[in-house]
Amino acid sequence: MRIPHSSSLSRHRQGILALNLAIFPFLAIASVAAWAVLSRVSAEEGLIPVKTPVGVVIYAELADTTEKRARGLMFRNSLAKDRGMLFTFTEPKPWTFWMKNTKIPLDIIWLDSKKRIVHIERNVPICTRTDDACPQYQPTEDAMYVLEIAGGMADVLKLQRGATLQFP
Repeated sequence: MRIPHSSSLSRHRQGILALNLAIFPFLAIASVAAWAVLSRVSAEEGLIPVKTPVGVVIYAELADTTEKRARGLMFRNSLAKDRGMLFTFTEPKPWTFWMKNTKIPLDIIWLDSKKRIVHIERNVPICTRTDDACPQYQPTEDAMYVLEIAGGMADVLKLQRGATLQFP
């Protein structure tokens, strides 16, 4: 086994560094371009792309009116693993959610104004009650956004308190 001389090792490292510096801008541009395409395509469909820390994109319907927030994901029979609903609010509060008339288990994720996760309720079960006595779910901190996704997906996506999501 030949041990490289220190100057040849240094040249080798310089070559690797130069290659990395040459490739990095292209990767960065490709990443930004891909995000722009995803944003444009989803916007055409009326969905908001929500990028997780592991790079997975959830396409979320926007609940930005009182009516849309009140209905949420009620009466849906299914929710694809890459879909969700993003609730937006005009002021930070510990917004309360419930599962009345919701036919599918959900993960409910509260985010602050910096889009940082402040609370997660995982695998929230459906509520079959016909009165208004379904359990209520509320964070311990104020939130500006709430993301509902299919039950179990927060674990799959390794979402944790303190992680930041990206969306327009």
